[in-house]
Amino acid sequence: MMAERFTLPVLPLRDTVLFPGLATPITAGRLKTLRAVEIALRADGEDKRVFAVAQRDTSEEPTESSLFAVGVIGRIAQVQRLGTGLSLVLQCERRATALRYVTEDGILRAACVELADLPRRPGEEAVVLALAREVRERAIEYGKRRGAPKEALEQFLGGVEDPSALANHVAFYLDLPVAEKQGLLETLRTVERLRALTVHLHRQIGIAETQEKIRTTVQEELGERQRELYLREQLKAIQKELGEEDEAGIADRLEKKIDAADLPIEVREEVRRELGRLRRMSRETSPEAQVVTSWLEWVGDLPWNRRTDDHVDLEMARQILDEDHYGLGDVKDRVLELLSVIKLRLKGQISAPERAQRAARGPILLFLGPPGTGKTSIAESIARAMGRKYIRVSLGGARDEADIRGHRRTYVGAMPGRILQGMRRVGSKNPVFTLDEIDKLGVSYQGDPAAALLEVLDPAQNVTFVDHYLGLPFDLSEVLFVCTANLREGIPAPLLDRMETITFPGYTEIEKLEIARRYLLPRQRRECALEEEQLVVSDTALLDVITSYTHEAGVRQLERAIGSLARKAAHRIATGAAQRVLVETVADVRALLRRPRMRPTTALDRDELGVATGMYYTQEGGDIMHVEASIVPGKGELALTGQLGDVMKESGRAALTYAREHSAALGVPRERLEGRDIHVHVPAGAIPKDGPSAGVTMATAIVSALSGKRVRRDVAMTGEITLRGRVLPIGGVKEKVLGAHRAGIPEIILPRDNEAELEDLPEEVLRSLHFHLVETLDEVLTIALRAVPAAAWPVEVETPRAA
Repeated sequence: MMAERFTLPVLPLRDTVLFPGLATPITAGRLKTLRAVEIALRADGEDKRVFAVAQRDTSEEPTESSLFAVGVIGRIAQVQRLGTGLSLVLQCERRATALRYVTEDGILRAACVELADLPRRPGEEAVVLALAREVRERAIEYGKRRGAPKEALEQFLGGVEDPSALANHVAFYLDLPVAEKQGLLETLRTVERLRALTVHLHRQIGIAETQEKIRTTVQEELGERQRELYLREQLKAIQKELGEEDEAGIADRLEKKIDAADLPIEVREEVRRELGRLRRMSRETSPEAQVVTSWLEWVGDLPWNRRTDDHVDLEMARQILDEDHYGLGDVKDRVLELLSVIKLRLKGQISAPERAQRAARGPILLFLGPPGTGKTSIAESIARAMGRKYIRVSLGGARDEADIRGHRRTYVGAMPGRILQGMRRVGSKNPVFTLDEIDKLGVSYQGDPAAALLEVLDPAQNVTFVDHYLGLPFDLSEVLFVCTANLREGIPAPLLDRMETITFPGYTEIEKLEIARRYLLPRQRRECALEEEQLVVSDTALLDVITSYTHEAGVRQLERAIGSLARKAAHRIATGAAQRVLVETVADVRALLRRPRMRPTTALDRDELGVATGMYYTQEGGDIMHVEASIVPGKGELALTGQLGDVMKESGRAALTYAREHSAALGVPRERLEGRDIHVHVPAGAIPKDGPSAGVTMATAIVSALSGKRVRRDVAMTGEITLRGRVLPIGGVKEKVLGAHRAGIPEIILPRDNEAELEDLPEEVLRSLHFHLVETLDEVLTIALRAVPAAAWPVEVETPRAA
């Protein structure tokens, strides 16, 4: 009986071979394939069949000569449109061979005949079953090594009992070249197909075992860097498969970016050389390619010649400064002077680069003052007034020179320093660049960042600033640098010498009240979504918040306290407890903010014996302290307590020496100096204290304890003393006087050499205080001590000794 012949449209397959008994999805996109599917779909009933056969050469269009002879007859089960192609499910029914191929109406047709499995020979049944079991077991093992779950494999292969069908299933899913799969399809004897599959499976399992051993060995030998490189290479391969950017595309893109950056001539040659190196590298084999790519990205992103035009309007600048800040008259005047000079330099028909260079010439500004006094916001106002971009970099805690200059690009994870990072982020060559907290730079074994800043802040050197990562000179001469600091002592002298200091004083209570009314309260209303009439705070309440809940030179704590008021008001309004909140009295403030958080040091209630009021200042602002001295039986020694530094202890010893040497003139009885210890204590022992300015305060307290004359409670003093009784000038006069003013002290004793610094004080403070300018300790004691000694000396009780 002759086998039945079929003439069917041909479905050419690329890189795959189909086997009978399987249903598989096929994507059709080529014109001849789509036409073949359409012809098959036009048939009625069960005739929607095609002859699916593999191509010998997948790069060519399917022709009669490029197709194998043996394929499968498949029925189209499902069809779905997919863009310009089709997605169909093909049910492969039986093996067939094409007797000939013909091209009709633009499609290939095949005159084919079915190929059935050859009957098994006598005695082959047992061999077939044994081979089928071996194929099933090896197929499960192979699938497990490829990552498939064992249970799913056993369930899938366990449902195929016929050895021939098992061979077809395993052959289809086995990862083999097309020619070897085609050979399995053309093998008509089941036993031979199973035997060949067994060989293929053992070989694939061996290859998988070898790959796994190699992978394990390589992973053990690779360090962290090599492992990262290995993963990156895998990622690159995946990106290549996805059609993402390749080496040539990256190099072309970088070249366009670099051309648009308008590099200086001295930089352009080096960048071109690196770009040429990148083109010769392979990202798959050279780890340095990624380093060069990142470097070129940075070069292209930096603003080599991108700048903003300066538009200096002095009237608008004055308006901006007044809108943003209250008070700070001297600071605003100095800023306007700077802008005036810049405006005059910009006159005339000059090019943009020359205009920027002229505008940048001038001092590096240092804004020095306590926290919360407006240093950073003044810098922002300067940028607004000049029409420049603004960038701020905080240097607090920086301990590595690389924070400023970056790391050399040969290091893993190298990056430029904070200066070039800021320039890239702002995208302008002439921004206003604030270096915040410059007094909090640290020093470590990795270098001194302050030393690296010397080049950045020197107009004669920063025109060719070289970052270690970039390795190219970058011009910083057009940048207007503004540095901020809280304490002068934290800034190295060479760095301080390159900057012009503008001091930001602490605010008085009147200034804080005005700032709270104009800026802080409206801002906190907006933050809490409150209307002006929903939260009304009187001046009395604001003043109580200033004095009872904050202790600072600036206004940061004050804004937090006002924010707490606003939030509590918002809570009452949101819960329906009130329609509006009025904070008019001290009692209203207490009801919302509870008990006061601050206990500021205030003037004494009465004149005390051996207690003098001194003045000091920290980065939080100025304040007063009460230095106590007491006379106790002893050996004539001096005890100093209160966590005092060496300089402050020396001031105490100098004060005692002066008192002993001038005891007669000071009215100190000789017997008070013999067999007595003097104990000097500065309260707040948890706080470290140092400096020479407490000398006159210690001397006054010691002389008071020795002479019996009480110290006036309404006088605060500061000054350094010498053994000859000279009073020397000190620093921080403005902050100290403001601290005494806040504490309610009406009279101040200052060294005469500090007289000029009184001009920096606000007018209302000058009017409310009386200043005593002194040159000698005798003048201090005449002013600070009451003329009449105490009625009687303190009674000393001698403790009886045991017999």
